[in-house]
Order: sequence, then C-alpha cells, then structure tokens
Amino acid sequence: MTDALPPTSPFVSGEAAGAAAAGEATAGEAAAVEPADEFLWLEDIHGEAAMAWVRERNGRTDAALLNPAYEALEASVLEVLDSKDRIAMVSKRGQWYYNFWRDEANPRGLWRRTTWESYLGNAPEWQVLLDVDALCTAEDTQWIWAGASLLRPAPGEEYRHAMLALSPDGGDAVAYREFDLATLAFVPGGFELPAAKTRLSWLDSDTLYVGTDTGAGSMTVSSYPAAARVLHRGESLAQMAAKEPLFSVPLNHLSGGVSHSSTPGFERDVAYDVLDFYNSRSYLRVGENWVHIDVPDDMNVSLHREWLLLRPRTPWHVNDTVHAAGTLLAIGLDAFMAGSRDLLIIFAPTPAQSLQSWSWTRDFLLLNLLSDVSAKILVLDPAAGWAAEELDACPPLHSVDAYAVDEDDLDAGNDYWLVASGYLTPSTVYRGTLASERSTDPSGTPGAAAALVRKAPSFFSTENYSVEQHFATSADGTRIPYFQVGPKGLLLDGGNPTLLSGYGGFEVSRTPAYSGAVGRSWLERGGVYVVANIRGGGEYGPGWHTAALRENRHRAYEDFAAVARDLAARGVAAPARLGCSGGSNGGLLVGNMLTTYPELFGAISCGVPLLDMRRYTKLSAGASWIAEYGDPDVPEQWEFIKTFSPYHLLRTGVDYPATFIWTATSDDRVGPVQARKMAARMEAMGIPVWFHEALEGGHAGAGNNEQAARLHTASHEFLWRALSGEL
Repeated sequence: MTDALPPTSPFVSGEAAGAAAAGEATAGEAAAVEPADEFLWLEDIHGEAAMAWVRERNGRTDAALLNPAYEALEASVLEVLDSKDRIAMVSKRGQWYYNFWRDEANPRGLWRRTTWESYLGNAPEWQVLLDVDALCTAEDTQWIWAGASLLRPAPGEEYRHAMLALSPDGGDAVAYREFDLATLAFVPGGFELPAAKTRLSWLDSDTLYVGTDTGAGSMTVSSYPAAARVLHRGESLAQMAAKEPLFSVPLNHLSGGVSHSSTPGFERDVAYDVLDFYNSRSYLRVGENWVHIDVPDDMNVSLHREWLLLRPRTPWHVNDTVHAAGTLLAIGLDAFMAGSRDLLIIFAPTPAQSLQSWSWTRDFLLLNLLSDVSAKILVLDPAAGWAAEELDACPPLHSVDAYAVDEDDLDAGNDYWLVASGYLTPSTVYRGTLASERSTDPSGTPGAAAALVRKAPSFFSTENYSVEQHFATSADGTRIPYFQVGPKGLLLDGGNPTLLSGYGGFEVSRTPAYSGAVGRSWLERGGVYVVANIRGGGEYGPGWHTAALRENRHRAYEDFAAVARDLAARGVAAPARLGCSGGSNGGLLVGNMLTTYPELFGAISCGVPLLDMRRYTKLSAGASWIAEYGDPDVPEQWEFIKTFSPYHLLRTGVDYPATFIWTATSDDRVGPVQARKMAARMEAMGIPVWFHEALEGGHAGAGNNEQAARLHTASHEFLWRALSGEL
C-alpha cells in the first residue's frame, strides 16, 4: 500500500545487482549536541515496557476503528487482494513459468510453476513446489516468502538448484535453504544459512559466494555484509568464516559482495563496493586480481555479454565531451578495459523525458522511458548501429513496461513481456517477439505482433471516473506534475474528500497504477485520489532526484505543499477536506506536512516512517541513507537536517491535523521506534494521534493479504472519517 524505502540503490551494476546501498559515515567530525529525548526507552524494540505501550495503543486504535461498516470495507479490500482472477505474474526459467501466489486458502502462499500451454488456458494446472502455510505448520514458525535464487543450468539441461529465502517475521533478514527442483524438496544436508541480511550468488552446483553475518566485523555499520567468501558444499558457516574473504570493503561503506555471471561464453565474477546509496565501485576478476572498472563512483554500471552500459548520475567529462546526467552510453567491455573511451550515446535525456530502466533480449535492448510521467518504450538494435524504434504500445497517462521473457532461450530469446496499467485500467500482460525485420505489420513497429496473455479484472466500476494530469508551481518556480483521479464532472467547490499521496526520494518514480483496493476504499465512496510527482523521485531522471538531496530536502516538501495549494486553488479540496498519506520516506514527507504545513491538511496517515532524523543513522538500517539525508553527527549537517526532522519540529499551541501513525515491530529497515516516539511525544503534548503497530510483516507492514487489507483499510478509513468530520 506504500512505496517502501528501497534496501538497494536504483540502477545498481547489472551483474552486481542485489548489493545493498548505504551511506558512508563521516569520520573525524565532532558529534552534534544530542537533543533531549524523553522517549529513548521506546527504542528497546522488544522490551517489555515498550511492547506494553504498543499493545495498549493498538487496543485504543482497534476500539476506535472497528465497527460493522469498517469490517465490511476491509472484507471488500481483502476480496480484491485474495481474488483468484487477478493476474498470476510469471518468470520463465527453462521450460517452466514460476509464480508465487497468496489467496484466502493460502495466506502465506504457494511457490508454484506451470507450462506455457497451461498458462495460456483459463485454468492453468500449477505444480506446487512449496506450500509456505504447510511449512509454517510443520516447523511452528511463521515463515514469509522472500524469493528464490536459481542456478543457471548448463546448455540443454533443466533448472534444478535453488536457494529459497524465507523471513521469520517479514523483515529483510532471511534464512536461505537449498531446494531441489527435480525432487521438489529441500536438499538433506544441503546449503543452509540462518536468518541474516545475506547476499549470495551461485558459482556452480556445489559452490556459493556468500556475504552474511558471521560475527564481529562481518557486517557494515549499515547492517549489510562487508565481505564475500566462498562456501563449498558440506562446509559449515564457521568453516567459511575462517577463510580469507574473496572480497571485502571497509565497515563504514554500505556493503560489499561478489556475484557470478554464468552466461555461456561470458562467464565472469564481479565484485561490488557500495560506498553509499549513490556511489559504488565495480571490479572484474582477472585471474586472482580484482580490476576496477574505471568510471566515476556515481556511475550506474551494467554488464551484458560483450557490452558495458554506463548511466552517469551527474555530468561526466570524457575527453572533450560532457555526457549529461541520465544519458545511456554503450561500449564493448574489452575495449573499455583496454583503455578505449569511444562511447556511443544510445539514449540522451531531454527536459521532459528520462530513462527509467532497460532490459536485454537475446539481440535487442528495451528502454523504458517516461515522458512527463507517461510511458514510452524504445527498441534498440546493436547489430544495426543501435538503431532505435518506438513500440506503439503506450497510451497517455499510463504505465507500460517491457522486459525480456528469457534471453537465453534459443526459441524465445527475443520474446518480451509488455505490462500495462493505469489508474482506471487493470493490469494487462502481452507477449511479443522482436526481430530484425521488426514485423510484417504495415506500421513496421516492433511491437505490432504483441499478443494479449492476461487481463486483470476490474474491481470497481470505472466509467464514471476520469484521470487528469495537472501541474503545480513550487516555491522556486519549478512545475510539479500530479495525477488526479476522480468523478467525471467533479464539482469544484472545495468540498471533495481528497487523498494526496507522495514519496519524493531515492530516485523512485510514482507512475500510474491500477488499485482495486483504492477504488473500493476511496473512489467509490466519492473521494478524489491524487499522486504528486515531486522532486526527490526519478520521474525526470537523476537531476529531479538530486535537486532534493540533503540540504535541498525542503524542495520535495515545498513541491508537495504546492500541489496541496493547487488542489485548493482549483476548487478540488479545501484544506479541511484534504488528507495526505505516505510510507517510509513518504512517511517522512507527510511527517513534514504535519509539522511544517499543518494548515494545508485536514488529516495525515504516516506509515513505517523516518521521523527522528537526529537518531535515524543509529536505528535499524538508517546509516544506509546518509547520502540521501545527510549525517546528523556532523554539526553543520545537523543544522539543515533538523529543519526536516518532524520529531524535533512539534510545537505547542499549533492546530495540527488529525494524524494516524502506523508501523511494524519486525521492520528491520526503518524500524518501529521512530513511529513510536513520534506518537508518544504527540500524546505528551496533548496532540491527538492514532497509532498502530503490526507485529510482523517487516517494512511492508504486512506478511499476508489479511494484514495488508487491515493496514490499507485502516489508513483510508481514518482519513475518510477525519475529512468527513466523523472523528
């Protein structure tokens, strides 16, 4: 229900993907004076007194929230989440199509697979690989599925070896176990790693590269692995820990590790040293040595077969050329390592258009772009001098993403998925094939042959609603786009209950997306739903993000406030009828709306938030984000950080809007304590606040659909009551 604060940086090196991102603590600086904090005792996450405080507040919120009407609404949202008619998204591995599925009968979920022929039918026949609910019962542990890492087999062989990630509470720390896809069982005596923030990569069927918690000095101050070692079949974790690291980084860097690429003909090891969330170094293993890929630390590095792709986050000066931030450059990897800098510009950003992601098929490169936050897709052909053609598959004000089905399948290597969604358009999945002749369609577009595979059902009637895009003007004159979803012929008298959502951080883009839950819990009740594309996000490329970093953080908040004012000026919603919601970094956003712009809102829902920016680096994975927010232990940085630390900005005598703060005990990314302390300080100051803390679910705040429905509905019900004057 919310944008989670990412555990890893966007555009991390292609073959080093999976590295966590973090901030490098500044050494040798005098610590800032610690402000008085009367609620430090709530930082004892599982302490008896702290948990008693949590249970008491949860009881208060339940007593105020629960009634037959609320329960009916929550059941309606859960019906959406549990619907057997929603799309089962799949990933192709060999001949099989894999999916993870939760519904009413399987709240913890099924990991399963089917064939393509079966998937195309109305009722696919699924082979269940792992029943997580049954595993929970057998082991008396409330496991939550966290993914699978499969070993690429030798050509002509089928996938067999998998490492399954299972979280005991929904947090980022996961246990890994080896699973055999031939016997459909865990491997007796196979690879097994206890719960930790582990990073691993298959080398071969008997060998893993592993970075994990093996005791003092093995994890960075950001709580991620600082080294990678080789783990052979039959070795214990202690035996592995006794070896010299294959690669390691200083503990004040965010993370380090090694990944192996097993692409036939292009097998290689890549090591990554993630300095902070936006700076990293990649190394190729040559013999026994690690050779640095010599680019600036803020470069996004991606390796694919013979190609090296580079995307600078800031302008990059190469010889006599300056490559703008957000440009995508290509060069042969061998040529680059030999000293060549004959870089090819294969995408150049414009003020309105930015590159969001890319995906390789066997012979083509798919670029997913945003043009004023609407999707655009290009197909590039390296064999034809990187000639580009546009896929004619992107309606305005929609999200459309294209990515490879399976680049290594000889028969399907140029097949691609096309996934489209809009605020009023349920997700639709197509499959197409790219070819040098493009297609026989008269239009000549490479996407002409894409065929419909699946279309999700609509969970609310959409014919009476419309989607509009508007632009607000921020304090410094920057135009800020936002989407508005509401009834056609909306009466612009300021009286519409309106929910404004935002994120504004970590180069995360908020793009149009269908939500049956939002439709049922907000739109069908007569509300207006708004999403703001504020700075700090990635909607217009890396410059849109860096404009709101650290000392310029206020720009994100000014942008959001500008949208709120524009909604009032246009007559959509007066402040008393305008609520806002955000989670994680978005929780920090709406926390600043509460403390800095209280006059603009009638209600605020603040989830899994950062709020105490004085101590955030000392809580959970907080040190990871120094590059985003700054280091509060450096006095001159605390001077600007304290201007957006909601915990320190609360004042007496202010008429604050109604506020709901929610979090999760098991969140090991942001953690629950900032939410606890904010609610406790508000209570102590006589400021009305609702508080709820889920006991599991991690940073998502929910470990199953029932919990997700509860959090979504509770947030929307609180906002609706507050904006309708019912609290």
